[in-house]
Amino acid sequence: MEKDKKQTSANPSAAKIIQWAETQQLETCFDRAAKIKPCPIGETGACCKVCHMGPCRLVGKNAEEEARGVCGATLSTVAARNLLRMIAAGSAAHSDHARDMALTLLAVAKGEAKDMKITDVKKLYRVAGYLNIEFEGRPVNDVAVDVATKLLDDFGRQRSGTVNYLQRAPKKTRERWEKWGIMPRSIDREVVECMHRTAIGVDHDPDHLLLHGLRTSLADGWGGSMISTDITDILFGTPMPVKAEASFGIFKEDEVNLVVHGHEPTLAEMIVEASSEKELLDYAVSKGAKGINIGGMCCTANEVLMRHGIPTAGGFTNQELGIMTGLIDAITVDVQCIMPAIADLSKKFHTHVITTSPKAKMQGAMHIEYDEHNAKDIARKIVRTAIDNFPNRKKEGSHVTDKAPLIAGFSHEYIEYMQGGRFRGSFRPLNDAIIAGRIRGVVGLAGCDNPRVPSTGLHRYLATELIKQDVLVVSTGCGSAACASAGYLTPENALENAGPGLKEVCEAIGIPPILHMGSCVDNSRILTVASAMAAEGGLSDEIGGMPAVGIAPEWMSEKAIAIGCYFAASGFPVIFGGSSPVSASKEVTKLMTEVWFERFKGALHFEPDPEKVLAMALEYIDNAREALKLRKYERGKFSTEKVLMDMAARRELEKAAKPHMGIY
Repeated sequence: MEKDKKQTSANPSAAKIIQWAETQQLETCFDRAAKIKPCPIGETGACCKVCHMGPCRLVGKNAEEEARGVCGATLSTVAARNLLRMIAAGSAAHSDHARDMALTLLAVAKGEAKDMKITDVKKLYRVAGYLNIEFEGRPVNDVAVDVATKLLDDFGRQRSGTVNYLQRAPKKTRERWEKWGIMPRSIDREVVECMHRTAIGVDHDPDHLLLHGLRTSLADGWGGSMISTDITDILFGTPMPVKAEASFGIFKEDEVNLVVHGHEPTLAEMIVEASSEKELLDYAVSKGAKGINIGGMCCTANEVLMRHGIPTAGGFTNQELGIMTGLIDAITVDVQCIMPAIADLSKKFHTHVITTSPKAKMQGAMHIEYDEHNAKDIARKIVRTAIDNFPNRKKEGSHVTDKAPLIAGFSHEYIEYMQGGRFRGSFRPLNDAIIAGRIRGVVGLAGCDNPRVPSTGLHRYLATELIKQDVLVVSTGCGSAACASAGYLTPENALENAGPGLKEVCEAIGIPPILHMGSCVDNSRILTVASAMAAEGGLSDEIGGMPAVGIAPEWMSEKAIAIGCYFAASGFPVIFGGSSPVSASKEVTKLMTEVWFERFKGALHFEPDPEKVLAMALEYIDNAREALKLRKYERGKFSTEKVLMDMAARRELEKAAKPHMGIY
């Protein structure tokens, strides 16, 4: 693909808005991506700028062997340090979000955040069980204080111990982490150590640097992200399937349209509640509107979609396009993946861009700062601001009406429930379907959407091709938004596109072949599902070795790198689309692919060709099936044979299967 060729979106609705923007001479991220060529040196990881003797560009015919920075750092050291800093930034973003969620839970439990409550007590008790906190017969808020306090310990632990949730991983997976010294001690400590190791004159061994990168990423996946997911469930409810709609047609011409955008769910939850209050609905009518319509963007969209069925306008590359519809009266933004371009763009329409986080302001935007202690009042103020702006709406805009139905809300707990019911929830049916060959394997399709490719197109291509091959797809983040806007998140998609084995399983359970599991922090749900499958027995006794692969076809964020690394360290082969940020170093590339696979059964690949990504994923799945001595996958041919087991084999199976907590 030519680097300077302008791409567009694979979403037809988005493409229409982009075409309209061109007629109005409005610039989008797609235009800027075409104008700005990536630095060929920085793109491959060959540039070092950690001190003021540089930046040093390590280039040349034999750069890996001969090139040195002013301090003497090799190309492999520089590439590894650059990747480690990306992991640190991505882990910090997710985990700082998680810290706020833990502090909010503590404030709710102490009665200091009176507009919120503990919604899912069963989930609170389940988490208390993971943390060895007694909950039987105790007041709910007392249990919540202990849970929040213990989870907060994971951020700043300075002496002995490791991140609490590591114990949720299979024993054999933990043994690999212990062997290679990558058990994270605390979240902040690992992120800080990343920055220390990569400062001038500290750690110069590429393998040593990358091992710490894996340790930091595990602090994100099994720490920050998992903490955030669990606390959000406790406060606002564990998701279960809901119907909703996706794409730009969710905006209504006769109602106030207020969009929640970003990643933190607490204010969005309050806005959803406030928007249904009679006083505010009456106020909207007084301004000429028929009602108040809440929509989502990016991962905040996924949070309120999963719990309330709030419609989504899509992922990262849709935020400018949403404003260009001319129908958004206000858009609230908090943290992560917010384009600063939307502030200037909004001035050409009538939209108010409202920043809400004390950590993130934007020139040209309105600021209404969120505080969980006065959450509902702040939400009401934001809703009222949107209502006041409704009469200022102009006729200009690309009023796209296309939208697609979807089913979302597949949490770990619901996937467990749907296979066995309330009292016999189990992952046995999923394991059996994989063993029999009805399901060839599982792919986690996640990550960002990117304007340097036909945006959302790689997600759509891989999603359809994978389910044709009887691969169950679980999706999160902007990957889920891409599938939603394409209409892929419905059970009917199984009838139309899924292979015969996957179709049979989906019809039996009543699910889509692509399961929307939530926001980008909710990739942690995939980790817990994989752990439960290992505990169930019959497949691998660790996460590594399962017929499962992670794919981020359009990644762009440092958070995606952190996610990919914690999946690789946990035992998943992971494939990123696009160019590699460390391709300048063959040594670093070999460490991430071959060496990590030997040590952890996981790997991190970069491949720009989506057909090759598909082929690589299927090869990993089929090789895992062969290693597990499962029947060779043949489309439409399922094994119904029962394997006779002697007592020794049965004892080994029982030993591998860990009992579930009997809460759900």
